[in-house]
Amino acid sequence: MADSVISLRNVEKSYPLAGGRSYVLRRIDLDIEEGEFVTIMGPSGAGKTTLLSILGLLDDSWEGEYRLLGEEVHQLRPKERRKLAARSIGFVFQQYHLLDDLTVAENLDVPLSYRSVRKPERQALVADVLDRFQIVGKKDLFPSQLSGGQQQLVAVARAVIASPTLILADEPTGSLHSSQGKMIMDLLVELNREGTTVVQVTHNEEFAAYGNRIVNLLDGWIQS
Repeated sequence: MADSVISLRNVEKSYPLAGGRSYVLRRIDLDIEEGEFVTIMGPSGAGKTTLLSILGLLDDSWEGEYRLLGEEVHQLRPKERRKLAARSIGFVFQQYHLLDDLTVAENLDVPLSYRSVRKPERQALVADVLDRFQIVGKKDLFPSQLSGGQQQLVAVARAVIASPTLILADEPTGSLHSSQGKMIMDLLVELNREGTTVVQVTHNEEFAAYGNRIVNLLDGWIQS
């Protein structure tokens, strides 16, 4: 049996409300095994992005138990959580989140700089990824000089450059037309086949089918 990359037990997220609490996530139990490609689906307001933020250690204010690669996240201090995220997780966002004042090559270098990788090694890794993603000719351009599809390609490249165990993708094709979206999904499938665990949030049923399992959320609950 594969090892669990993610294990959630009774995870809840809520906000104080007059006379009680408003729940965004309720009693979430979820296991994601090494090498899986899991799609999280549900209507707007179901809690999908909140769940992804918790998985990505971007949200600290929740209750329950979360184990990531065997580490008990619920027991870690914020600084330790940030270190765990930096060495384990790559993010792909719908809005790309590239740094506008950095070139493509400089954007790719950013995750490596957080990991104390030496400059010559960083330069070699950036060159390899530029070549793999066929964006060598774009390396000195700024994000504003790229199309939406090209920006998302760079965003995926940035997510994988440090060889994360887990890729989290929040509506990775939401801003793209269908052919660009298919290109990004094919890339995620390729990375998954190479052993990277992938979790994506999407509304697109066609792209949801690229994964090997769908988790449906409704009003903060996982639907069996």
